[in-house]
Amino acid sequence: MSKLAALALLFLGLEMARLPAQGIVTTGVAKKPDKSAAKAPAGNTTDKILGTDQNLKTNEPVTTEIYADEAFFDSSKYIGVFTGHVKVADPRFNLQSDKLTVYVRKGENQGMEKAIAEGNVGIVRDRADPNGGPVTRTVGRADTATYITATNNIELKGTPRVQQGPNMHVAISPDTVMVINENGQLTTHGSSRTDIRQEPKIEEGAKKTEAPPKQ
Repeated sequence: MSKLAALALLFLGLEMARLPAQGIVTTGVAKKPDKSAAKAPAGNTTDKILGTDQNLKTNEPVTTEIYADEAFFDSSKYIGVFTGHVKVADPRFNLQSDKLTVYVRKGENQGMEKAIAEGNVGIVRDRADPNGGPVTRTVGRADTATYITATNNIELKGTPRVQQGPNMHVAISPDTVMVINENGQLTTHGSSRTDIRQEPKIEEGAKKTEAPPKQ
């Protein structure tokens, strides 16, 4: 076992074993994929990497998996810093970035307080249709993203842009801030541009092009 992995296990054992059901953080520090993961069903793997788990219930434990090339833990400050090809798989969102800093609440009610992602941030959040329709996927990109556990909001800064389906919402000022809530709804503070794409309408009764007769 490497020194880095030993430090990760020590930190998790001392500081995070007592976390409540919501906000449990499980870290994986490895540059190579776990071979055992290849044995998992392909459908489950795709759901974990690309979107949130729509079957998540509020009374179930939440596990956040963090993968990175390097990790540093400071138990005195209740933080964990992950760098290099960071990927986060969480039932509430999925994220990738160059760096991630996780802050853990102090006291008896420990748990993840917030997480700050920096550098080439990409984040995915899905919203289930209460009527059973297709899932609405929100994809955000920015220089930094902050996730607050108490509100379940994701705040994007640094020329953020968010795409929902074919429509794109883009900041036109470096000071613009976008917030994606737990339902995938977007609120923007600052100057922005919205591009709404609409496919051409095909009129009913339009004549179909007839195939040329065979020679």
